[in-house]
Amino acid sequence: MRFREIRLASGVFFAALGVLLVRFLIPRPIGMADNGDGWRILCRLGAREVDRPSEHFVRFSYGPAPVCGSEYISSQSWIDEIAGGAGRLLDLPGTLNLLVLGVLGCLLVAGGIAAIVAGLRLSVRNSVIATAALLLVAADSAFFGYFASVLSEGAAFVGMLLLAGGLLLMHRTGPWRYAGAAITVLGAMIGINAKSQTLLLIPLFALALLFVRPAGSRGPARWALPLAVLAIVGTATVATQGAGDSANAEYREANMYHVVFNGIVDGKHDTDGDLAALGLPPGFAKYVGTEWWSANVAWRDPEYPRYRDKISRGNVARYYLDHPGRVAEMLHRSAKETLTARVPNLGSFGEHAGQPPLAKEYRVPILSGVTGWIAPLGLFALVPIWLLIGWAGLRAFRNRTGRRDVGVVALMFLLFAMGQFLVSGLAEGIENVKHQQLTIYPTLLAAALAALSFLPRRAEEPPSAVEREPETASVTG
Repeated sequence: MRFREIRLASGVFFAALGVLLVRFLIPRPIGMADNGDGWRILCRLGAREVDRPSEHFVRFSYGPAPVCGSEYISSQSWIDEIAGGAGRLLDLPGTLNLLVLGVLGCLLVAGGIAAIVAGLRLSVRNSVIATAALLLVAADSAFFGYFASVLSEGAAFVGMLLLAGGLLLMHRTGPWRYAGAAITVLGAMIGINAKSQTLLLIPLFALALLFVRPAGSRGPARWALPLAVLAIVGTATVATQGAGDSANAEYREANMYHVVFNGIVDGKHDTDGDLAALGLPPGFAKYVGTEWWSANVAWRDPEYPRYRDKISRGNVARYYLDHPGRVAEMLHRSAKETLTARVPNLGSFGEHAGQPPLAKEYRVPILSGVTGWIAPLGLFALVPIWLLIGWAGLRAFRNRTGRRDVGVVALMFLLFAMGQFLVSGLAEGIENVKHQQLTIYPTLLAAALAALSFLPRRAEEPPSAVEREPETASVTG
């Protein structure tokens, strides 16, 4: 681990942190308002205020409230607890201050970007290019507000950045490799446990670890550290998920209700035919467009218990198998929502910022602006983007002496984005732009990494004997 490499990584970290803090605080702080999901985390922290607007404005300070029971699992609560503790040390009012949370988010994002750039092993000029590309993703107006919010998407975004940096560093030798392992564990724990949807990362993360191979490593030298990382993350994730409502099972029926009455039976197609195909009575047409929490909702109907088994994953899956055309239509709509990127019903500013309700900031609108412009094309735009990323990722992966490490990470996020797209598009039903944030963010992150794979690795001297892995040092007789 040469001093100049440490200096470069430190420079990237502080430069990225400075940009992010300016982006966060000037001319006024920005965040992401709460769509109502925040209570699941806040009530466990003893910080819930229900008498103030949620979607229209960001609440930057949450006062104390009695701790309430919530089985919701999210690594966002870990970040919130750290921010809450820091706020108390600073003697700030409130149980959770989102200004502190936002600064903490900027620190984590800057750390992830620095780890990625260090793992890429680029020249100084190309490191600047890589830092700018990664900042365009993390600081985009579609995503940045989540780092100062009570919603769990922020943890997912932070975790993915740290995970990418950690995996890239694990492909190196010497101290960088072990630093990468620690960052990988941190990123995986935050990213995988951010939401029930991010559990899809587990098999892809395990597969990515199998391809971690520092130059010249063989046998135990190759497998020991990746397997140790996988064991730590796997064991800790099982313990985390076992401490509450694993995979968000509490909302499973509600999600299927929304799929049925907002996704499949949407009032724009053959309502009677779709109800019949689902095994539901024609009278349930009056519930089209209703949400699980609506006053006029199907589960309050005296007939609902007779048909409750139809509001299930199995029944919906059978409908999809029998109606591939409707599946294609739903996925095309989901692709439009994915590329829209900006959530329409959440504001970006505090209540006293002098902005109207639901006002949004557009300080870094480049990537989401482009995707929003092509959003009407739906699948005709999203699929080519995925194909390009896949081609670049495979190209890098096949280049064993060059950018194989970048290809592994880019393909991991691409496959996760595609899987998440199917889950949100076919198994969520409402707030689809928000739910597809976990599709568009890893897509853009994978795109940035795939593009950076074309940059040449900097010329380096062979590692010294001290830097080599003990198992891989050559022996001459």
